[in-house]
Amino acid sequence: MSDKTIFSVIGGDLRQIQVAKSLLLEGFQVKIFGFENYTGQDLFISCEKTLEKALAGAKYIILPLPCTQDSLTLNAPFSEKEIKIEKIYKKTEQGAIILGGRIPLPVSLRKGIKIIDYFEREELQVLNAIPTAEGALQTAMEEFPGTIHNSDCLVVGYGRIGKVLSSKLSGLDAHVSVSARKYSDIAWISANGHTPCHTDKISEIIGRFDIIFNTVPAPVIGEKELAAAKPGALFIDLASKPGGIDFEAARSLGISTVWSLSLPGKVAPIAAGEIIKQTVLNIITQEK
Repeated sequence: MSDKTIFSVIGGDLRQIQVAKSLLLEGFQVKIFGFENYTGQDLFISCEKTLEKALAGAKYIILPLPCTQDSLTLNAPFSEKEIKIEKIYKKTEQGAIILGGRIPLPVSLRKGIKIIDYFEREELQVLNAIPTAEGALQTAMEEFPGTIHNSDCLVVGYGRIGKVLSSKLSGLDAHVSVSARKYSDIAWISANGHTPCHTDKISEIIGRFDIIFNTVPAPVIGEKELAAAKPGALFIDLASKPGGIDFEAARSLGISTVWSLSLPGKVAPIAAGEIIKQTVLNIITQEK
C-alpha cells in the first residue's frame, strides 16, 4: 500500500481518533471529519470543514464502531451536527471502500463503491474481547463490595468474551463457573479448569454466586433466575442490545445490575483504536 493512500476517518469516539493518529504516524495521508467538539489532546490533524472535503480523494473511508445507533445518523459524539450515513454513501467517490463497524447496508449503492463491516472480522472480535474482559473486571471491582479473590463468579456464555473473562477471573483467584449450551463448550470449560454448567440449568445454581457476568446477546437471565439469586449478588451484562438480562424484573426485585456496553471504547480507547486500525489494514491487504 502506498503511503500516498488517503484515509478519511469520519465520526466516532476516542477509538477513531486513535485510528487517525496511528495511520498518520505510519505515513498515510489522513483526513478527519466530525470531531469539532473534541477537547482532548491535540489531534495532530486539522478537522475538515465539510463532509465533501473530507471525502474528496479518499480511497478508504473509516466509520465508527458501532457505526450508528438509529441506522440513519452516524455515531459521532464529537460532531457539531448530525451526519447522515446516506449522505456519506452519496458523496463517496467511485472506487473507494467504506469500512465501518456494524454498518448498515443501503438499499442501493452507487456502482464502484464497496462497503465492508470490519466488526465481522474474527481478529477484531478476539482482540476486542481483551479490553471488554478487563472492563468487566473493573466494573466488578467498583460495584461489588467484596474482592474478586475468593468470590464465586458465574460467566454465562463461552464465546470469545466468555473465554477471556473466565481466564482472567481465574487469574485473580475467583471460583469460576461457566455456562454454555454446546457440549463441546462444556468440555472446553472443564478442560480449562472452570466448573461447567448448562445454560438451561442456571436457575438451579445461580444462588451460589456473588457476581454473574452475562456475555450472551439473547434472553438467558429472566425473572426465574433473578429471583433465585443470592441476596446482594451483582449482575453485569456485557452483551450488545437487547442484552441477556431482564432489567425490568431485576429492578422490581431490587437486584443490582450493570449493563456495560462498548467497554473497549470506554476503558481502553487507544488499544481498541489500534485493533480497529490493524483490522482495517488487514482487510485492505486482502482486498488487493
